[in-house]
Amino acid sequence: MTLLTLDRLALAIDGRPVLRQVSLDVAAGEAVGLVGESGSGKSMTVKSVVRLLPPGATVGGTVRFDGADVHALNAAGLRRMRSRDVAMVFQDPRAVVNPVRTVGDFLTEVLRDQGMPRGAAIEKAVRSLSEVGVGDAGRRLTQRPYELSGGLLQRVVIAAALLTEPRLILADEPTTALDVTTQEEVVAILDEQRRLRGTALLFITHDLELAAAVCDRIAVMYAGEIVEILPAARLHDDARHPYTRALLAARPGAVAPGQRLLTVPGTPQSALTAPAGCVFADRCPHAEARCRDERPVFTGSAACHLLEVL
Repeated sequence: MTLLTLDRLALAIDGRPVLRQVSLDVAAGEAVGLVGESGSGKSMTVKSVVRLLPPGATVGGTVRFDGADVHALNAAGLRRMRSRDVAMVFQDPRAVVNPVRTVGDFLTEVLRDQGMPRGAAIEKAVRSLSEVGVGDAGRRLTQRPYELSGGLLQRVVIAAALLTEPRLILADEPTTALDVTTQEEVVAILDEQRRLRGTALLFITHDLELAAAVCDRIAVMYAGEIVEILPAARLHDDARHPYTRALLAARPGAVAPGQRLLTVPGTPQSALTAPAGCVFADRCPHAEARCRDERPVFTGSAACHLLEVL
């Protein structure tokens, strides 16, 4: 069953395009990775799902969650969706948790707002912390964010996201501010818990290997568009779009030790500066004249004029 549908989603801020014709489905219980260079529109795509958009934003196309048009929801419907059905895990946990309130206040606030008695809310918060690998959970509830490490605080944020048993988790590069070892631990916890609960996941990351390990499908974004979607298990062998192939070739593990790391040639484009035709045309080594003038149709799994010859 399809839980989330983005249908030709377009977004502009103060008249400047950020997203162009983004179409993507996420099924119930499925994990979809959203990958691409910085500025490709990944975070704004996810924020559009819960209408966390800046002033001056105009939206085209549709975002549907469980069949309901998100951008047509009234205030009460949007609040209910954000507090019960959809949870978000941001990049920097210290920007999410109020530094002057306790961890317990942060975790139990939404449960208390839903009418749960204080004692029951505390018990559920302790249980949720334990499930994401936080030891001595009762004591942690009395601490403030500055008393916790970055990795521990991100576990708190994940625990908060899981508290209301959401049907969808939006994870916006949740390991960016963490060291490599802690990154692996946090992602393993998030993946384990969402599988145990049957929760869908839309996971933003720059790490292709991480996306392939955690997700069922991968959607590749560039310049405000999705240029390729394919099963995670086939990412390395069956990628067809030149941009996806360029990203895979630029991975540290793609070259032998001692060899120079490859890069994607040219300058990354935004939706504002991208060519009128294929958004990757200016950086693609295979581009032809029509690539710069004609917008490719998303066929099969990718949007490229040259799929039959590459």
